[in-house]
Amino acid sequence: MPSLVENEDPQQNKEVAEWMRFGMRLGVSAALHPLEYSKVLIQLGYEPIAAVPGRSILGRPIMVLPNIFQYAGHIRKIDGFYGCYRGLTPKLVGSICSMVLSEKIADRLGLKPLEEPKDDVNLSDEERYFQFKHNLKRDIVLSVSGIIVSHPFHVISVRMMAQFIGRETLYKSILGSIAEIYKSEGIMGFFSGLVPKLLCDVACLVLTSSTVFLINKYAVKDKLGRQYTAGFTQFAFSSILYPLNVVSTCMAVTGSRLMAGQPPIMPQYSGWLDCFNDLQARNELKRGSSLFWRSAGGFVKPTFRDNRGYVPMPTLAKYQ
Repeated sequence: MPSLVENEDPQQNKEVAEWMRFGMRLGVSAALHPLEYSKVLIQLGYEPIAAVPGRSILGRPIMVLPNIFQYAGHIRKIDGFYGCYRGLTPKLVGSICSMVLSEKIADRLGLKPLEEPKDDVNLSDEERYFQFKHNLKRDIVLSVSGIIVSHPFHVISVRMMAQFIGRETLYKSILGSIAEIYKSEGIMGFFSGLVPKLLCDVACLVLTSSTVFLINKYAVKDKLGRQYTAGFTQFAFSSILYPLNVVSTCMAVTGSRLMAGQPPIMPQYSGWLDCFNDLQARNELKRGSSLFWRSAGGFVKPTFRDNRGYVPMPTLAKYQ
């Protein structure tokens, strides 16, 4: 009598394994959401905790802002434990939609994954280049389609989190948020900040994949070294392109009815390039890039600051 293992479909097993890995990624994303919540507020320029005197690595006196864990603790102090997970539901829904639909789009375009991906050490130059080109085209399609499909949920998630600044309740649920965005901004409101996000993610993907391919082809040959090369290269390009991430977050909020997207907290931007130029002029394109050691030296726009150098924020109270 054949065993159950022999009767299992390998393709079905592969799909189950992929969904299990995807579920684990969702679980990690949910667990780390309070840190992501804090990072979004930092990217929006919201600093509710005054900086304290400190010293840089070189011993120079500076004003130090709270790290990401202290920031998350402040959110928990104001809104409680469950308040730290505001905006999580639309983020997870967007991730699931992105996973399902982007795979279907790639398969429909004839960009199915290679049946037997091989270690390129044992491949000829032609085979290595074909595998790289196929994987890159598939990854670009997955990235672009996934971002476009999930972006409306991303906008809703960011705005739910941005409500912490002005204590609004405009974005309570996904359906209510959809109605609010459509009523106040129309269809285009669901794609606020899409262009810089696409540029950031796609450029990072192309630059990382191409650089790793060239390094592996001409320099690094051992498998362990290639793993370190891929991780370091992705980190380097992500850091370089990080300002586009900040611009995307700001553009997802600006123009809305939230206090976080209105003067004096945020100027009215005519487009993402206007936002980029404004943040660049104020040296704030790297907001949120450093999560553990944050100095207040980047805040140089005194027009919207009080005598301590910070935006005057509303009095915090529990959501009604």
